[in-house]
Amino acid sequence: MTRPTTISPHLPHTEKVRASGGTLLRRFRRVGSGLFRSWWDIELTGVENVPAEGPVILAPNHVGVIDGPLVVSVTPRTTFALAKSELFTGAVGQALELLGQIPIARHYVDTNAMRRGVRVLRDGDALAIFPEGMRAKGDFATIRHGVAYLAMVTGAPIVPVALLGTRIDGMSVKQVPARGSRLYVDYGEPIHIAREPWPRAQHLVADRAEFVRRQLEGHVFAAQRRTGMLLPDASPVLVAAA
Repeated sequence: MTRPTTISPHLPHTEKVRASGGTLLRRFRRVGSGLFRSWWDIELTGVENVPAEGPVILAPNHVGVIDGPLVVSVTPRTTFALAKSELFTGAVGQALELLGQIPIARHYVDTNAMRRGVRVLRDGDALAIFPEGMRAKGDFATIRHGVAYLAMVTGAPIVPVALLGTRIDGMSVKQVPARGSRLYVDYGEPIHIAREPWPRAQHLVADRAEFVRRQLEGHVFAAQRRTGMLLPDASPVLVAAA
């Protein structure tokens, strides 16, 4: 069993950052998981890699519109997620806020979102962040640095998550898979990065981010080989050779 990580008190100040409410989210997870499983054939693998307690960063690839709700609903932990700020408008935005989800701007360094993410981890909860920053091929060819930064600040382990089947060849990024489709959620072995004290130099964050990117890339390639389910536009030859 993976030992929970203890968060250091020497973090960016988060005393004034409101805690994310988990009660409504726990109820949503039960309902959401049931709805997802009634509509799609979902297979979870590697769930033993998700610590049963303590802070953890979940790092899924991002290919389809259902990726965020899927991870939050089926992960065996109450999971708060960083989601693009454009979603936080109207009734949908109010619902996401009530569920403790965190809006993040994608076109600049959103320090408020980062502080809220640190608060989630400081409270010993699970935080999901899509390192690629947007829906794309899902192969982790490039990532943003936020996932590495959060690990460096808190010492929380990063668990890679390979999402396969949420979008297949021929589907647009806004389409959802047909009912009954097989979806895979594959959790990899935790990635550990040593906690780094302030100041965390930009080149050091970039170095750690590249290390994380390689681990995430390796996991999603391995998941494709294990499941036989390929990412959109993935080359079977390259996957087999990886």
